[in-house]
Amino acid sequence: MNFDIIKAQIWTLATLYGGKILLALLAFIIGRFIVGKISSMLTNVMEKRKVDRDVQPFLSSLIIVLLNVMLLLSIAGIVGIETSSFVAVLGAAGLAVGLALQGSLANFAGGVLILIFKPYRVGDLINAQGFTGTVEGVQIFNTVLVTPDNRTIILPNGALSTSPITNISGKGKIRVDMVFAAGSQNGVDKIRASVQKVVDACPTALKDVPHDILVTKLTENAIFFDVRVWTPSATYWDTYYNVHEGISRQFAQDGIQAPKPAEVSVALKQ
Repeated sequence: MNFDIIKAQIWTLATLYGGKILLALLAFIIGRFIVGKISSMLTNVMEKRKVDRDVQPFLSSLIIVLLNVMLLLSIAGIVGIETSSFVAVLGAAGLAVGLALQGSLANFAGGVLILIFKPYRVGDLINAQGFTGTVEGVQIFNTVLVTPDNRTIILPNGALSTSPITNISGKGKIRVDMVFAAGSQNGVDKIRASVQKVVDACPTALKDVPHDILVTKLTENAIFFDVRVWTPSATYWDTYYNVHEGISRQFAQDGIQAPKPAEVSVALKQ
């Protein structure tokens, strides 16, 4: 083995490509520094302009990926690699990965649509795909719900973006609909007055919104009322249970008698 020939070849390669490699390395270091600065500036700008916190991580990640791809192409050009061929290879690889991950891409696209059009936000109570829960997080591929009994439900964004969604708490306040019955011997006015006391005393019922106490069914032995109470979305269940417990106590205090169980059962089935 002729070491002189090897040394000469190494020197030739170093002469031809050494400068380009050093320049590419310098460009990589400076480029990474600039990408980091842009990322920090972008985060600060989004916070100052009060961009939705659900959108901030997604936008930052997307822009950083795009900047890193641009940096990679620039370094390839400095080294002498044909960027057109490089882009073609990346495109072919992207196509292959895309075909293998069609479901994930659909969820990614669904996540983008959800973040843009905001059919729901973090903290909203929604019903979707047969599940009801509070939105804990809107991720790029999935939405995380927490049910009232503290179960975690993970739903793919692709399905959520193309199916009906009921945003129960999106308006900030919600109506709690309840049905109560009392014996007809008590009289409508007495029953309504008793229920009104409970609604007025409910700490989570909105005070500036009228609530409904409506007679919906009359039978020989029972009077049925629809009680509709408005409350902040976050206190739906508090209001529901408070009114039920309050009516039980108030009926007992006011001497309002309950209807016969058989009468209630028959009426509810009609």
